[in-house]
Amino acid sequence: MHSYLQTLEDSDTYKRQNAPEVIWKLGSEILFYHPKSNVETFNNFADRMKNIGVLNYLKISLQHALYLIHHGKLEDANRNLSDAETWRYGEKSSSQEVLINLVQAYKGLLQYHTWSKKKTELSEIDKDDYAYTSETGNSGNQSCRTSTSICALLKTPGVWDPFVKSYVEMLEFCEDRDGAREILTNYAYDEKFPSNPNAHIYLYEFLKREKAPRAKLISVLKILHEIVPSHPLMLEFHTLLRKSDTEEHQKLGLSVLFEFLDFAGCTKNITAWKYLAKCLKQTLMEGHLVWVEEEWMSRRSWWPTFHFSFFWAKSDWKADADLACEKAFVVGILLGKGCRYFRYIVKQDHETLKKKIKRMKKCVKKYSIVNPGVCT
Repeated sequence: MHSYLQTLEDSDTYKRQNAPEVIWKLGSEILFYHPKSNVETFNNFADRMKNIGVLNYLKISLQHALYLIHHGKLEDANRNLSDAETWRYGEKSSSQEVLINLVQAYKGLLQYHTWSKKKTELSEIDKDDYAYTSETGNSGNQSCRTSTSICALLKTPGVWDPFVKSYVEMLEFCEDRDGAREILTNYAYDEKFPSNPNAHIYLYEFLKREKAPRAKLISVLKILHEIVPSHPLMLEFHTLLRKSDTEEHQKLGLSVLFEFLDFAGCTKNITAWKYLAKCLKQTLMEGHLVWVEEEWMSRRSWWPTFHFSFFWAKSDWKADADLACEKAFVVGILLGKGCRYFRYIVKQDHETLKKKIKRMKKCVKKYSIVNPGVCT
């Protein structure tokens, strides 16, 4: 506080105005990590800073509430947010309005936490019991109040994932599926909001629960694919595309797998390799050699080292023989049976996989896109 009083005497207006926020940030960080600090000490410091830095009252109140939530003081946090919700200083500015909406939304999250616990308890009650009907009505009323607290924030551009998920869950509980769909659609497609992969994931999951048409699901995942081609949902995207009758979707389905496996975090995904092995075979059987060559052209210089080195052959076989077999089939198609990865795997003596390896050798001989025996 001594440093703060010194700052008040500073001739620099900017320093005087920003002093409360700087001191709050430094002080709160110190108290958060100091081994001898406790909730009471933090509360005293926060209350003093709120009264001194009135322009930062809402920010401090919000951060104070988050600190209390972190320490499990949910009732104190809710009380803190309720006080901040009704606080006003001077004329209401746009920035102040956003902060008020944020305070209300966090209060809504606390209400959601209570509602969610009651919902879990409700699932354990017999539906024919009177208590179930009574509690269902109470949960419905509470979800409506909570929704009102969160709703205003969702009209402000930003990344509001936890609020959106909570709000949509409560809308679905109230059977307001149109409202849930509208919120998720706006969150995903409104250009005022920043690009956010989760927005498209939430919309896809909702549409999937609603058993939406395949074309609608594809359109949502297509945007997610552009943003995060390595997302696990890309495997579902591939499956949806392969079920389509259009060549455009069939070709995209192949591309989605190649792009997914471009990422280091996906290299051990056996499902992706199984899908790619099956997709390559089917694509070549249908006479679309050009599709495969187009995908392979940009990867020929680095995939062999990235996926199919002799080191990876030994490592993959030791860690997961099934994965190694799927990769061996793919590399056999792309590089031919002379590739070291392929040769190493087919020479392994594995009783369970013996028939599978035999079939794989026949398929590679028939469908490989390079001349037989060419070693790369």
